[in-house]
Amino acid sequence: MLELYSDATPNGLKISIALEEMRLDYRMHQIFLGGEQTTPDFTTMNPNQKIPVLIDDGFVLTESGAILLYLAEKTGLFLPDDPKKRAATIEALMFQMGSLGPMFGQYLVFAAAWGNKFPAVTNRYFGEVSRIMGVLNTRLQGRDYLAGDEFTVADMAVAPWIRLCEIHPACAELPLSKNDNLLRWWTQVSRRPALQKGLLNPEPFAPEKQFDAFVKAVVGLGEIHSIA
Repeated sequence: MLELYSDATPNGLKISIALEEMRLDYRMHQIFLGGEQTTPDFTTMNPNQKIPVLIDDGFVLTESGAILLYLAEKTGLFLPDDPKKRAATIEALMFQMGSLGPMFGQYLVFAAAWGNKFPAVTNRYFGEVSRIMGVLNTRLQGRDYLAGDEFTVADMAVAPWIRLCEIHPACAELPLSKNDNLLRWWTQVSRRPALQKGLLNPEPFAPEKQFDAFVKAVVGLGEIHSIA
């Protein structure tokens, strides 16, 4: 039985999606990010005090991209054997890890956690996320999935972030509907039963509690990672 320590954030949900798509047995341990990630037990698992954390028979692994690749290697699923297709999948996964996720996260910090207190900064990240969505749209031209004609871990990694355009008020104005290929891709992958199940495990805490945790964990705003 795999053990997953996570929460209903995009980085956490991408692992839930993978576990469901790969039909692996796992036990969910939901972490309240308003402080539970700083406990001694959790910090022992991940000194960076971030979710997700996966434990497989005593082997502890952190960083969502690394976990996705580990699970793909473990099962032989959703990571092509062909070297070029495999490299294209890893390329798309790294684009999510290095561009889409960090920029989307910063946009949410300034648009939501900071309450758009600094509109010039919010607009900067809105523009960058919009640009990145355009890059994904171009990548999807003439292909069904982000790395070609196969659904892979790269699609699992991107899906929870694009979903925010439909469920998060601060993301409603992002240009999903203006990027036809990206919208087509999201419509297609969001219908997958296993992906739908993964997006619901864990279910988020009550909205006010989930938002409180988000604010508390913001460097320079919340008390969890406050700066001197």
